[in-house]
Amino acid sequence: MTDAPTHDVAAKRLRSIGQRYTRGRRALVDALDGAENPLTVEQVREVESSLPQSSIYRNLAVLEEAAVVRRITSSDEFARFELAEDLTEHHHHLICSDCGSVVDFTLPGEVESLVDGALISAARRLGFTGDHHRLDLVGLCSNCS
Repeated sequence: MTDAPTHDVAAKRLRSIGQRYTRGRRALVDALDGAENPLTVEQVREVESSLPQSSIYRNLAVLEEAAVVRRITSSDEFARFELAEDLTEHHHHLICSDCGSVVDFTLPGEVESLVDGALISAARRLGFTGDHHRLDLVGLCSNCS
């Protein structure tokens, strides 16, 4: 179950774009928060069967616009959704180029610092000021390799 601060942030972000934090949107936040990895709409429906598919699509779009939810695009035809990183923890994705599966992973702190430093250095050389990074490693999952 999602904690109160996450719901408070979601409600505030929705209000900032003129939207309400409805029961359905709250259920979607709970479903995504309880997932180990980003979910497709169909997977969300399996978790939250009380919501019609059309409602899930509409509400995910609004939650994405409010920066509560992030869309992950993989190699298959299905987008996947997860809570925005600032509502969870910093992590990266393994994306299978065959089946499209997406798996979250984290790096040890010292490795994360090295990656962050290298990316900031590369950005500076190009005159770009970065404030965070996302890392997606694309390849074959264990089922497809």
